[in-house]
Amino acid sequence: MKQLLYLEIPTPDITAVQTWLKQRSSEAFILPANPSAKLISTMDGLRFEWKGAVLSLFTWQHQNTTYLKVFQWSETPLPDQRHFLNELTQALRTNFPYRPPQFPQIDLSQSDIFSALEPYYPLTAKYFRRIPNGEFDLQRVYWWEKRWREEVRSGFAQSQGAQPKPPPIVRRAPDIQRPDSTWDIIVVGGALGALNAAMMAQLGYKVALVERIKFGRMNREWNISRSELQTLVDVGLLSQAELESVIAREYKDNFNLFFSGNNPAYARAPVLHTPTVLNIAMDCDRLLQLCGEKLTAAGGQIFERTEFEQAFLETDRITVQVRNLETAQEMHLQSRLLIDAMGTTSRIAQQITIGKAFDSVCPTIGGVIKGGFEAGVWDSNYGEPLFTNGDISRGRQPIWEMFPGKGDDLTIYLFHYHQIEPDNPGSLLELYEDFFTCLPEYRRCNVDDLEWRKATFGYIPGRFSRNAADRRPGYDRVLSIGDAAAFNSPLVFTGFGSLVRNLPRVTHLLHTVLELDLLTGENLGKINAYQDNLAATWIFSRGMMARPQSRLQPQWVNSTLNTFFGVLATEPSKLVDDFIKDRGSWPFMNQTTLQAGWRNPRIPWWIVQAIGLKGLLAWAPTYLAFTFAALMSFLFERWVPDLLCRWQAAIVCRWPRLWFRLLAWSYLLTYGMGNPKLQFWLPPFSTVTGSPQETTKPVS
Repeated sequence: MKQLLYLEIPTPDITAVQTWLKQRSSEAFILPANPSAKLISTMDGLRFEWKGAVLSLFTWQHQNTTYLKVFQWSETPLPDQRHFLNELTQALRTNFPYRPPQFPQIDLSQSDIFSALEPYYPLTAKYFRRIPNGEFDLQRVYWWEKRWREEVRSGFAQSQGAQPKPPPIVRRAPDIQRPDSTWDIIVVGGALGALNAAMMAQLGYKVALVERIKFGRMNREWNISRSELQTLVDVGLLSQAELESVIAREYKDNFNLFFSGNNPAYARAPVLHTPTVLNIAMDCDRLLQLCGEKLTAAGGQIFERTEFEQAFLETDRITVQVRNLETAQEMHLQSRLLIDAMGTTSRIAQQITIGKAFDSVCPTIGGVIKGGFEAGVWDSNYGEPLFTNGDISRGRQPIWEMFPGKGDDLTIYLFHYHQIEPDNPGSLLELYEDFFTCLPEYRRCNVDDLEWRKATFGYIPGRFSRNAADRRPGYDRVLSIGDAAAFNSPLVFTGFGSLVRNLPRVTHLLHTVLELDLLTGENLGKINAYQDNLAATWIFSRGMMARPQSRLQPQWVNSTLNTFFGVLATEPSKLVDDFIKDRGSWPFMNQTTLQAGWRNPRIPWWIVQAIGLKGLLAWAPTYLAFTFAALMSFLFERWVPDLLCRWQAAIVCRWPRLWFRLLAWSYLLTYGMGNPKLQFWLPPFSTVTGSPQETTKPVS
């Protein structure tokens, strides 16, 4: 038996595919060339026999799509066999093309969200009815996808020269008598933004937090490692006791495994164990509650159920117009600085970057399940950060995640890496339909028996940056952070982990520009979580972005992942731990890449086909920038930060702007290479007598 062809046919309607094969493939390709060929219908496809040559077409359904393989069962090939296979491939692609789902326009004044979406996404409507707060959450899923699609269209239009209507930031005074309240900082976005808001409040700034939904509600669960989470104690945001209170569960190990059923032996890998990566499940509600308490205790205020509308920029201030969604009351909040933490729905980020805020995304959906699995399905002492149980499905490589939570809870996600296109920006609703369809295939269960605690969903964005100066998240008196800035890892797309790891760096730089009144876009643009070693990994994430109608075989993403993770499985656990935590060094990343290419020589060709020669050439300067940054870090990282600590007072007095630039550069030498150091860190404001100005003396 010899496999001749393996195709994914992007439709869940396997009956239509089988009917077409039986009616059309023989008529069009086999019988005209071989009139005496014998056609035999089988349960899963067809078999052709002619003068001792036997060809078998086999179809099956998995991951809510259809797959086809063609085998030669005889020693003798069918006449014109290669021509037949080429014609069959082209005909299947023509008759069963992938069409991105059209977003349904619904009117909730005429029906509830379940009834409105049921004709389009029946399983999603069915199971959201069983989820606590399911109606609100499904409305939020719908709103988020609608807003995301609008931002993608607007972003592409802006990149072509169109102006946003209306622009979120305008340079003029607002038409008001006086603001409703005045602040040092206004943070818009209450998830990741809550940590930054609480941190700045701890340093003595008056901070207002604007959140569109009820503060403390999370659409996602957060996982992190203990060493990374300890940063919140190191910077003084949480006490050690408070840190322990936000840990829902800490488990023994994590398993990472990719489907290899269609891979050759050299593209298969054992389970990669990562016991200290993402092995802490956070109690997100508790963490946000603590941040809210610290913010308000320091004189801040939380404006929940309040939506950002527009910002008015003047020389010495910025006024933010917001609206309470429950009372429709319009308010104007004035501050020195506006921090945009609105994530993928941020119109501010699109305006700052001229419509190029994001170029890749991970649509991520799932839920927290509190019961319904049979005993033995999973041991809650273990997590599963990365797992695939099949190949490409409808132009995507579905990837599962599973993390134990509090008690018997299990959090399960389904996501995929996706390159954003105007007509195919990535759909949460379509992915939810796949989730409910494919969950029994992933983890043995009856979906009807599961007990749900909450839904989890969101868009996690990424952005390709050629170097540290390629893209700035700052504008005059405006700064984007977190997912809105999209400086999180392009490989693992962990916005929460990126923010926590870089919290000392971002907070210190932010405190410095406020202290020295350096609130121009040029200066604020240097406050970010950019890492040269992460920018270079962009090519890995692009290598996991399948495209509809790709000429590559469906197993190529799994083959690539298995090859790389097979190499990682042979490396010391400390180096693997650093790599997955965004701390991979230049030698390690080059070594593993070369080993993977040697083990599977097809990978470079697959990458070129996936991203194109133009994409590969665009990545080359990023690799060179990473190499140069690694050299600079090697030469200066050990002594420049300490030297600047000693010279701070002298430089700040005479050249404040120079001091800030040197400070930002010193962080690039350390944090920018995934090597965080706290020698520049400030003590918490609560431990210092006096104003924020008195806290600027560095602590070595």
